[in-house]
Amino acid sequence: MQFIDLHAQQARLKDEIEGGIADVLKSGRYILGPQVTEFEGKLAAFGEAKHAVGCANGTDAILLPLLAWSVGPGDAVFCPSFTYCATAEVVALAGATPVFVDIDRDTYNMDVNSLKQAVTDVKAKGELTPKAVIAVDLFGQSADYEALAPVVRENGMKFISDSAQGFGTTLTGKHPLHWTDCQTTSFFPAKPLGCYGDGGATLTNDDDLEFKLRSLRVHGKGKDKYDNVRIGMNSRLDTLQAAILLPKLAVFADEIEKRNVVAARYKDGLSGVADRIPVVMDGVVSTWAQYTIEVPDPFAFADALKAEGVPTARYYPKPVHIQTAYEHYPVAGNGLPNTMDCIDHIISLPMHPYLSEEDQAKVISAAKTALA
Repeated sequence: MQFIDLHAQQARLKDEIEGGIADVLKSGRYILGPQVTEFEGKLAAFGEAKHAVGCANGTDAILLPLLAWSVGPGDAVFCPSFTYCATAEVVALAGATPVFVDIDRDTYNMDVNSLKQAVTDVKAKGELTPKAVIAVDLFGQSADYEALAPVVRENGMKFISDSAQGFGTTLTGKHPLHWTDCQTTSFFPAKPLGCYGDGGATLTNDDDLEFKLRSLRVHGKGKDKYDNVRIGMNSRLDTLQAAILLPKLAVFADEIEKRNVVAARYKDGLSGVADRIPVVMDGVVSTWAQYTIEVPDPFAFADALKAEGVPTARYYPKPVHIQTAYEHYPVAGNGLPNTMDCIDHIISLPMHPYLSEEDQAKVISAAKTALA
C-alpha cells in the first residue's frame, strides 16, 4: 500500500503526459516554453485569479512576493510554526523577522487571537514593523481568512496564503486569493497538484505584483535582458513540468472530489476511535493533502500499522519555532500552547484520490486494532 499513490494517477494520464513531454522534446523550448504560458493561464482560471506566475518551487513562490514588496530587515512577518520550515525560511532569507503564531486546536491553521496578540506584542516592543502575514492552508484546508483578513488590513500589512498543500481549497465558495494579496502553491510531487520534480506558482490579482514577479524570477530582468532593473533570482518553471501539470490540472477538480470521498470514509470509520480526527470549518472544501489524526502514542500506532502493511507519516512533530535555526525568533504571547499540545499525538494516514475502499478498510481496521 502506498501512502500517496502517484502510479495510479500516472496510469490514468499516461498518454496525455507522455504526449506532452514528447511535444516539449520535439520543440526544444525547455525554459519558459509555450506550455508554461498555457499552464499559467489555466491555473489562474482554476484559482479565480487574474494572474498566475510559475516558478521553480513552492518556497520561491512565497519568497518572490516578499522581494517584490521590499520586505527586509526591521520587518516582522507573522506565520504559523506548525508547518514546514519553508514558510518561515523565506522570511529570514528576505532579511525580515518571522514571528510565530499559534494554531487553532481543531483545524491546525492560524489562530486569529494569537495573530492579534503577536501584532500587539511587536508594536509594543517597537523594534520591528508589522509588514506581512503568511497563513498556511495546512493539510489541504483553507485557513479562516474571513477572520484573519480584517486583522491584516487594520494593521496595514500584506497578506499571503501559503497553499502549498491546499491549492484548490475554498471557503464559502471562494479561493483564498479572495482575501489575500497573493496565493502561493507548490508542485512538489507529493502535493495534491504535483509535477515530477520541483515547481511552484504565485497567483495574484495585482498587476504591479505580477509584473515584478515575472522580472524577479528571471534575475530581475528589465526590457533588455542585459539590463537587470532589480535584484532577482533564477526561479523559472521548467517547460517539461508545465507539460506534465497540464493534464493533471484537467482532472484536478475530479481528484479533489475523490479525496473528499476518502476523507468521508475515514470520518465514518474513525469517529470515536482516534483521540481527534480532522475538523473542517463550515463552508470549507478541503483538498486533503493529508489525513491527520491524533492518538495517544503515535510511535506505537505507527509500528502497529506498519506490521499490517499500512504506511504512516508525521507532519509536523517538531514545529519550526523550536528548530535550531529558528529558536531565537519571537513567538506570540507566552508561547504557542496549541501547537505544543498536538505535536506529540499527530500522525497521518494514507490519503490520495485513488485509495480503494478495500485498502482504506484495511487502514481503518488496523487503526481500530491499534487503538483498542
